[in-house]
Amino acid sequence: MEIGVHTPPLADESLEGALAYLSEFGVDAIEPGVGGHPGDDHLVRREYLDDEQAQAELRELLETYDVRISALAIHNNPLHPDDDRGDRADTELREAIELASQLEVGTVTCFSGLPAGGPNDEVPNWITTPWPPEHAEALAYQWNVALEYWDDLAAHAADHDVDVAIEMHPNMLVYEPSGMARLREETNDRIGANFDPSHLYWQGISVTDAIRFLGERNAIHHVHAKDTRIYDEQARLKGVLDTTAYDDEPNRSWLFRSVGYGHDESHWKEIVSTLRIVGYDDVLSIEHEDSLTSSREGLEKAIELLERAVFRTEPGEAYWAE
Repeated sequence: MEIGVHTPPLADESLEGALAYLSEFGVDAIEPGVGGHPGDDHLVRREYLDDEQAQAELRELLETYDVRISALAIHNNPLHPDDDRGDRADTELREAIELASQLEVGTVTCFSGLPAGGPNDEVPNWITTPWPPEHAEALAYQWNVALEYWDDLAAHAADHDVDVAIEMHPNMLVYEPSGMARLREETNDRIGANFDPSHLYWQGISVTDAIRFLGERNAIHHVHAKDTRIYDEQARLKGVLDTTAYDDEPNRSWLFRSVGYGHDESHWKEIVSTLRIVGYDDVLSIEHEDSLTSSREGLEKAIELLERAVFRTEPGEAYWAE
């Protein structure tokens, strides 16, 4: 198992500067943004797409620092009801898949997207209840839109031999494991999860149960290492569907935290162990969005904890069971 870093927190560094910094801490892989919400500070998609010379220089740079790319990140909303925004996000995602194939990177991370609640609506609509009945009808409409889109996108990914790893994210259609399983079942096995526990914690989802559920379906393509802390004194009053600004920390029901600051080290060791049980032995890509610490301190503390948690070797034979 390897430790990776999603690189937007290091946007003030060049790609080489980020690689030099991360290699000092033994990081094995990076997950650079190539557009959408992560931006493209370290890998401008169209500067590398179809450019063999630029791609060769990138490979040489990665080899210099002994770091690989675990995935290309392109989080956006290709199902947006605004045609220009939806089309732009769709183009970004398809080009990211094509670039990943050319770079021999096996995975692209993204969101499922979220449609409007009906054909005449202008903004995406996150449905969280089946009643009144028009909400259930809107959700059915959204799934019809999504399945038509993702069936075609999944074929594009299969054509390029690239996995699409969807982050289960609130305010997107796929935000929890059963929705993830449904999308995979109704498209193809190139569609799976970028398993990010941070969004599951505050929904009350058991992270290890979710790993087993998706792992049994071979549906985990990539994993984010990102923590969340629920602050009960706020959650008891207003619950966890909290629209308080992220930088108003004292008044939020929950915050994204650096690994180990939402759940302790033993919990993260259990995550690593459960991932191995279901056959995932690839990268844990640290995503830093902790507003209570700096990017570098948050990353370094996460790396330190995960180094103690991950297994670096293959399992040995169970000689004691013979």
